[in-house]
Amino acid sequence: MTTIENLSPTQLFTRLLDPASRADPYPIYRQLQHQPVSRTDDNFWIVSTHREISQLLHDPRVSANRHNHDDANARPAVLNTDGTPFAGSFLVQDPPGHDRLRHAVTQQFIPRVVDIRDHLEHLVTTLLDAHATDRTDELDIVTDLAYPLPVTVICELLGVPPRDEAIFGDLARRLTRGLDPIESQTEDDLRELATARTELTAYMTDLINFRREHPDDGMLHGLMTALGPLDLRATVELLLIAGHETTVNLIANGTLTLLRNPAALARLRDEPTLATTLVEEVLRYEPPVQLVARRTLADIDLADITIPEDSPLRLMLAAGNRDPRVFTDPGTFVPDRPNNPHLAYGGGVHYCVGATLARAEAQITLTALARRLHAPQLIEDPPPYRANAVLRGPEHLRIAFDSLAP
Repeated sequence: MTTIENLSPTQLFTRLLDPASRADPYPIYRQLQHQPVSRTDDNFWIVSTHREISQLLHDPRVSANRHNHDDANARPAVLNTDGTPFAGSFLVQDPPGHDRLRHAVTQQFIPRVVDIRDHLEHLVTTLLDAHATDRTDELDIVTDLAYPLPVTVICELLGVPPRDEAIFGDLARRLTRGLDPIESQTEDDLRELATARTELTAYMTDLINFRREHPDDGMLHGLMTALGPLDLRATVELLLIAGHETTVNLIANGTLTLLRNPAALARLRDEPTLATTLVEEVLRYEPPVQLVARRTLADIDLADITIPEDSPLRLMLAAGNRDPRVFTDPGTFVPDRPNNPHLAYGGGVHYCVGATLARAEAQITLTALARRLHAPQLIEDPPPYRANAVLRGPEHLRIAFDSLAP
């Protein structure tokens, strides 16, 4: 009988992509950690330890453009209005293109989230109050809270009309499948992705035209003056997915973790200020983004191995977050863990631009749940998980409770 200890890196990575592993991928990560750097049969390089992942995230010889440059150049280029090739969103660009686009986003984004906590508290209160009056003693954290909160917030920030929030959210969910490694996607997945991208392009074109005719103070209108048409659309599409889907997982994973650790839940109820370190520990312990893809621009020596130029990389953030070389007792949830250098938001120039907002959304939501839910219990453990391997979180998280405090 083949055990996990006898599997090759290729077999371990294949098992990790299998939806059957979604509820508990951590035994696979522990096994991958035995080799900080390993190569699969199809010449992907897997990096599974904290030090090595962090080194590559900060290395300018590592590109966020995951595709083979020769293949990319062989395809007909999509051109900007000035005739230059369109390089995609800043998530997949390197400096200086990345820096120009990121600067435009931060100029519009940061001022809008500096004083947003009171508004977030109002939104969370409103969502929970809706269930205080429906006389039910069950709640689906994903459907009733973790999904509507961030989609409302990102739509408000961008200037998306409230009537379109459901459209925006549906497109975001469908497009996240495209973030998974291509080897895990079926022909049906690829066709659905193409359909969703076409629908999003059509929607974004209409929305941009609407905002040109009806200016407001949202980010979309603000970005219009700084970005060309293709950069504008790609940036807003990225903010839609990154600003919504990752936070859904963070809130759902955090709630699940608290319900599995009742002592931590009780502490948060009694000590609301614990929320800051507790959310950092959720980000380490159950990160919403499990891995990121990169490509080398030169030969790189790492952990006594030379990774050749133009090699595709898989940086296993979730494995690095449980590296015993960095974290004491990494498989234990410690809500007040000190010195928590987790990798949940990446690192280097691509460190998550929305990290401050996501942290605030999770801190406020988990604190409200701890305070208001009396005797919450999981209805199903493990819950059903989404198919995504990169963005990992429950599809539904149904809980029962005795009452919902005002």
